[in-house]
Amino acid sequence: MAMTGVLRPGHIQLKVLDLAESVDFYGKVLGLLETGRDDQGRVYFKTWEERDHHSVILRQADSAGVDFFAFKVDSDATLAKLEKDLNAYGVATRRIPAGELLETGERVRFTLPTGHDIELYAQKTVIGNEMGDLNPEAWCANAEKGIAPIRLDHALLYGPDIEKAQAIFQDVLGFYLVEHIALDDNQDLAIWLSCSTKAHDIAFVRHPEPGKLHHVSFLLETWEQVLRAADLMSMNRVSIDIGPTRHGVTRGTTIYAFDPNGNRFETFCGGNYAYPDQKPTKWTMDEVGAAVFYHDRKLNDRFLTVVS
Repeated sequence: MAMTGVLRPGHIQLKVLDLAESVDFYGKVLGLLETGRDDQGRVYFKTWEERDHHSVILRQADSAGVDFFAFKVDSDATLAKLEKDLNAYGVATRRIPAGELLETGERVRFTLPTGHDIELYAQKTVIGNEMGDLNPEAWCANAEKGIAPIRLDHALLYGPDIEKAQAIFQDVLGFYLVEHIALDDNQDLAIWLSCSTKAHDIAFVRHPEPGKLHHVSFLLETWEQVLRAADLMSMNRVSIDIGPTRHGVTRGTTIYAFDPNGNRFETFCGGNYAYPDQKPTKWTMDEVGAAVFYHDRKLNDRFLTVVS
């Protein structure tokens, strides 16, 4: 599959209650690398493997949650085309000028029927990683700092009208449905969408409150690293929600935990490959326990209801 148009998740801006505590947590426990601070007081991070300037932005706020989730596109021409296509589809957009985020070009922002702000952008300064792109080593020595994921992987968002959000992603942005949990023949509880060959790049769960974050996910390379992440969470007294375990949906191995502000994050590994010509995998409500937590085959109430 030729990757054109929307390439991948690019960044997320999280609201935090205590910025200093959060900077300490995301830097030392999660093991992200701080890359800058701006005149609004926001703090920028990336993983050790990522090459663009940032993937996570923290902002001091009165409540936890997500401000926006963004995708990188392959060119300025694609950005302009998708903006035009969104408008033609009936989706209002607005341009955010280059430099409003550090080292980032113009962004196109729109609000989904689920209440979430999504951004598209084409330009972000490449700062690379310590291995470089000429005869690199196998991994970065700083990768042993904290949990040390290799990339921002996806986000799971909670809100109403998820089928309308799905239509925008599929009809305009070129995503495709990989898996879904069906409530009945006409309505889904949850959907997993991809713009690549990953198990998913974004997911949604039907929820009455708009604009809610269930989790932001960071990719690890092996199951052993997921177990190491669990050890580090315990050592640092991190509030673990569930895991280590495996999903039925995506088949990925996982731990869910909370940052000090109540934002849930995931350390994720594996997951099945996806291709746009494949029929979506369907899960039914009688097997929803196995879909979410394959080992226990039962749901965790806090996992379903606690969002930020």
